[in-house]
Amino acid sequence: MRILYIAYPLLAATPQSCGGAEQVLCAVEAEMASRGHQTALAAADGSACAGELVATGAPASRLEQLDERQQEQRAAILLATRERRFDLIHDHSGSFWQHAAGIDLPVLATLHLPPNLYSSDAFLDPAPNVFFNCVSESQAQAFRALPGFAGVVPNGIDVAQFPCSAQKEDFVLWLGRICEEKGPHLAIAAARLANVPLVLAGQVYPFRYHQEFAEREVMPQVDGQAMRFITQPSHREKLDLLRQARALLVPSLVDETSSLVALEAMACGTPVIAFRRGALPQIVQHGKTGFVVDSVEEMAAAIPLARGISAAECRAHVSAHHALAAMVDGYERLYAQLLERARAKREAA
Repeated sequence: MRILYIAYPLLAATPQSCGGAEQVLCAVEAEMASRGHQTALAAADGSACAGELVATGAPASRLEQLDERQQEQRAAILLATRERRFDLIHDHSGSFWQHAAGIDLPVLATLHLPPNLYSSDAFLDPAPNVFFNCVSESQAQAFRALPGFAGVVPNGIDVAQFPCSAQKEDFVLWLGRICEEKGPHLAIAAARLANVPLVLAGQVYPFRYHQEFAEREVMPQVDGQAMRFITQPSHREKLDLLRQARALLVPSLVDETSSLVALEAMACGTPVIAFRRGALPQIVQHGKTGFVVDSVEEMAAAIPLARGISAAECRAHVSAHHALAAMVDGYERLYAQLLERARAKREAA
């Protein structure tokens, strides 16, 4: 197959991206290329892929540049589809599918967000060549009625890339994008209640509301001892933190459709303590691979209980239910189904 992948237009997409959608996109593109398919990636300058990069412009420094970057991306994609032969487009951008009516190719849009984080008109009258998939059964409950709904492909990771250890150090970890909806300030509060050191690791995106939140709610709490902050950890640093932490805290304030960082932690043998939001209760097996809680106080109370969670059971759960190969198998099947529909439609015309 010849597949064009589309990334979120504001930021470069690499396997080390902080965003889960970018990580999934890069993993799927690379694995599909390794299986012999011809792949291309439409993404901002500086992105990395196994196939051809269709550069769509410089990464943005402000969220206000989104409309401009989307227009640049659409122009680059239209040019690429005229100059090259693709069989299918796989859209991870969060918006390109709304402008796909003029493209004579099946477009599979993977929805990475809960419904309330899409614009109110995002799903009005989608083009007949557009299909949607969700990344968890929890998320799919809100989207199954969409025209063109094609199914669920759970997110997965390459478990072999994450070293597992039963030997833990005396700190808990929060890892991700520094923004209010991911709850780093709540992780700080839980760690303080439990009287355990916390490592915050991640990235403040170059968007004003992220920066203002970090400066107001997070950075003043960092003292370098009980609360440490590691900005943009390297891949090696991230693996060490995930492997060594007593537990990963996921106090998300949004209905998470998945959680790659939770999967990565469990692959490293580290239990996850997560709020009961979205798909998190399906990802974390309560009492077996971590704990699902409903408040900061419950999160703090669960931290000492993490010592009783088996590292081997955490890793086995991810291997059985969220392996990279299983995710890519799922997308490969969806691609084949959509191409068969397109072929049948052409023959019927």
